[in-house]
Amino acid sequence: MPIPYDQLAAIRLGFGLAPGQVPPGDPVAVAASVARAAPDPNGITLARLREWQTTGTRLTQAARKGGEGAVRANRDHRRLLRTISQSEVLTRFARGVDDPSGFGERLVWFWADHFTVTGGTLYLDLMMASLVQDAIRPHLAGRFADMMFAAEAHPAMLRYLDQGRSVGPNSVAARRNPARAGGLNENLAREMIELHSLGVGADYTQRDVEELAALLTGLSYRPNRPGVFQPKLAEPGPEDVLGHSYGSHKATGNLADIRAVIEDLATHEATGRHIARKMAVHFVADDPPQGLVDRLAGVFTDTRGDLAAMNLALASAPELERHFRQKLRQPFEFLVAGLRALGLSGQQVAALKPRDLNGRLLHPMAVMGQPWGAPDGPDGWPEAAEVWGSPQGIAMRINWALTHAAGLAGDLPDPRELMDNALGTTASEAVAWAVPRAESRAEGVALVLASADFNRR
Repeated sequence: MPIPYDQLAAIRLGFGLAPGQVPPGDPVAVAASVARAAPDPNGITLARLREWQTTGTRLTQAARKGGEGAVRANRDHRRLLRTISQSEVLTRFARGVDDPSGFGERLVWFWADHFTVTGGTLYLDLMMASLVQDAIRPHLAGRFADMMFAAEAHPAMLRYLDQGRSVGPNSVAARRNPARAGGLNENLAREMIELHSLGVGADYTQRDVEELAALLTGLSYRPNRPGVFQPKLAEPGPEDVLGHSYGSHKATGNLADIRAVIEDLATHEATGRHIARKMAVHFVADDPPQGLVDRLAGVFTDTRGDLAAMNLALASAPELERHFRQKLRQPFEFLVAGLRALGLSGQQVAALKPRDLNGRLLHPMAVMGQPWGAPDGPDGWPEAAEVWGSPQGIAMRINWALTHAAGLAGDLPDPRELMDNALGTTASEAVAWAVPRAESRAEGVALVLASADFNRR
């Protein structure tokens, strides 16, 4: 029996079904719903981050000199920023809970993972949130080249891949102080080619990586200085990358050369194939059908990386139904889907106390294998079901369904209603048989949320 499209799209492209929410009913509407994932007017922007860091540096210096008032002011500033950072994390959950489609928020997660950076300290967490706000959300239905440029030149990326340490051997800074010149750092250049655009195994050489690394010198972030480029660190051009010459504008601090090389990388045919396969793996199947990959790659190439066209092609793919439940939800997806199914609103989620954010969401998410903002490497979170289906991870999903669901939802829903609200017409015979026979409401709710029906999309 065919799955109704609104249910199919909500489960496969979004965070699942939710009581009282009506998901879009056709591919055009699903693709259009991505607009809901636009930047938050109150979000953490780079401009705000610069101000906070500059203030923080001044307050820290004052506190080191002594004085109770200075120490208190520094502590209060950090406490405020910690509250803002926690609120931003809750907002990510809340926006997924509130979106009837969920496709836009899923794309935010996908692209933020494609352009992976990590947190771990207060300012790095804020910087990571700024990349999502400034580089990802504005471009979800725009050009991939624009998103790529915004992400590569963002301070979170420059910090994560040590770009600030990359100094041109013949730059002004190197000539003035040879003993402290350092040298080229290839991290950003390599990941731009291998992970963010062409893909590992594409037709490029080590020389292309080295030339791109030289071209990128000068990219550096300092909170108290405008922009993200310091001409004194830049290697004089030109540089040749993939047979094209760049580098005539660097001496003036103009990013035109870096934008030009990203434009060429972002619209390359190999990039289309790489992005197409990655989207198919994330949204459809760990081993996606080649026909889908080829179609998505064709759309990418024909439109020169128009992500709105890619979104529509994915929303229209018949493989969404043909490969139904072939993806295991990652921990963040599972938790958002669980909150939705239980009937929580985004407002309720955003109002959670820090102890509930940490104890009922972030700690379980980490035990499931996905600590917030801490993937193992620049290639982001893995996709394979066996990674997320570890005994420890599955045990925590069951534990969350048995214990934390009640703590978050208060009065648990009737399990039969939860099954209908969360699974629609897609419930398996086994789940449909077991849930009405549960010995308690808590057990019935756990049967739904811990089932393979719910954990797979």
